[in-house]
Amino acid sequence: MAEEATDPAEVDITELCQDMFSKMARYLPGELTAPSEDYKLLESMNKLTSLKYLEMKGIAVNISTNLKNLNQKYAALQPYLDQITLTEEDVASLEQAAYKLDAYSKKLEAKYKKLRKVMKEFFSTKT
Repeated sequence: MAEEATDPAEVDITELCQDMFSKMARYLPGELTAPSEDYKLLESMNKLTSLKYLEMKGIAVNISTNLKNLNQKYAALQPYLDQITLTEEDVASLEQAAYKLDAYSKKLEAKYKKLRKVMKEFFSTKT
């Protein structure tokens, strides 16, 4: 009886071991290729990032060139801008002088009208 009991158990263990090994044989390639696929994905992402940085570098160089050109143009215009500022100050000064002259002429007009009125009264009393 001991032999009969061990034979089926050995067969079961052998079958179970074979089943386990066949399942492990199917599992391990997937487990080993997953990191490889991860590295391929990372490599692809790095290439895309590198291309994006290269594109951004081109844009930055273009902006830098345009900024230098703009600064040169501004420097070339600076004397004219200074002249405009001086002219603006002169116009403001002339405007103030015109206001003062207007106020003075109004005072003179008032004095003239007052003097004329006095002269009319003086000459009308003489006649």
